[in-house]
Amino acid sequence: MASRLCRAIRPVANFARKQPTVRPSNPLLKKQMKDFGTYIAECLPKFVQRVDVTYTDELEIMIHPDGVVPVLTFLKDHTNAQFLSIADIAGVDVPTREYRFEIVYNLLSLRYNTRVRVKTYTDELTPVDSACEVYAGANWYEREIWDMYGVFFANHPDLRRILTDYGFEGHPFRKDFPLSGYVEVRYDDEVKRCVVEPIELTQEFRKFEYSTPWETFPTYRKLEAGEEEVKPESTEPKK
Repeated sequence: MASRLCRAIRPVANFARKQPTVRPSNPLLKKQMKDFGTYIAECLPKFVQRVDVTYTDELEIMIHPDGVVPVLTFLKDHTNAQFLSIADIAGVDVPTREYRFEIVYNLLSLRYNTRVRVKTYTDELTPVDSACEVYAGANWYEREIWDMYGVFFANHPDLRRILTDYGFEGHPFRKDFPLSGYVEVRYDDEVKRCVVEPIELTQEFRKFEYSTPWETFPTYRKLEAGEEEVKPESTEPKK
């Protein structure tokens, strides 16, 4: 039975080896996506600021923050788009920019088997319109971005933290948030409950010393000034 199963799996494995999962480049598809992006920009010139096609033949639409609801509604309801599914909403933090946060909406059209990426921007204080009235699945994605980045979504039905604990301060995915955090949670045997305390590290986080005082082989360490290299004695018989 096992040998019969191996003979059945072997052709599948050989086919997978010859046919990698890398999507081949399609110049015609890239041109179609570019034309479709141009068409969207012509339909919504007030909100669409730039249209690009990535090397993976995916369409990227950069929009003004005020155009989140109109652009997403257009992409969902238009006959030639039908992006009915929202796959994800992601956040990006670039502190050096004036608008440090970038919000990325990943949409999927099952009708046309294609994807589109809509990008907008904001800062710490400017809210972005919630996409929940267009996609009900945007609810938890926006709560996650609010929790991790601190981007406020206006008109969200229930904008609360979703990943961090109650009373958590700060937003962990911001670049200026320390990797070690500010507090630590541990179980205290004396009070018989979990306590939250300011974190204390005896060594700065992510500062490692790779040299070791026990390494004595010259091949693996640098010689100090005035130190001579000691070569091991030869094991060959003396003549």
